[in-house]
Amino acid sequence: MPGGQPPAAPAGQRTPATAAERKATLAAERRAKAAAARQAQRRAGRRRRIGVRAAIAAGVLGVVAGLFALFHNASSHQGVGAYPYQVGSPGPGHAAPGFTLAASTGGQVSLSAYRGTSVLLFFQEGLTCQPCWNQITDLQKHAAQLRAAGISQIISITGDPIRPVAQKTRDMGLTTPVLSDPGLTVSRQYHANSYGMMGAGRDGHSFILVGPDGAIRWRADYGGKPKYIMFLPTASLLADMKAGEHPS
Repeated sequence: MPGGQPPAAPAGQRTPATAAERKATLAAERRAKAAAARQAQRRAGRRRRIGVRAAIAAGVLGVVAGLFALFHNASSHQGVGAYPYQVGSPGPGHAAPGFTLAASTGGQVSLSAYRGTSVLLFFQEGLTCQPCWNQITDLQKHAAQLRAAGISQIISITGDPIRPVAQKTRDMGLTTPVLSDPGLTVSRQYHANSYGMMGAGRDGHSFILVGPDGAIRWRADYGGKPKYIMFLPTASLLADMKAGEHPS
């Protein structure tokens, strides 16, 4: 053989071998690409799951933080001045106007019957104001604290007729006498209808403490502008009463 070179393989033998190698290489490349794509999809899925978990965790933390702030603010505003009020007339030092009104407990109730004891009058909006009735419930729950403060009796007064008022007290299991003042005669004597969100046709949310001698010792009209407060915790009421402050 010239030059000592081995004889070249026939063309018909080289082509099939080269095609097979090329086919195998392409198949291997496709498998590698498919495996890489699957791995990328798995990584993306893991990232999405981690992101969702992080978002849920952040949301839970946000809710917890919000609830903490809500309850913290609620508990930190139970002291004096947390519920602003005005002081109407007649106020402390004035004689409490007398009255006799139909009571939810049956018959009639007169203020004069409580002479010699301290009575807390609670003028409230009436049947359309559920927070007002919740207020009576809260007062009853804290009867021991009220007695410790020297209050012997609580009497609520509203402008609604006595029959639905009596039914409401029965439905809610209330034992506090709720008196009916449909013409607002007594309410106007105390100007308790000057501090409600419904105008002069309804009382607001007024407390008047009448001492054993029949004189007003303390007054707070919570239902006036700008907040029109229709409920406050009994603890805050007692704190305001003890402090004797009159924020407007």
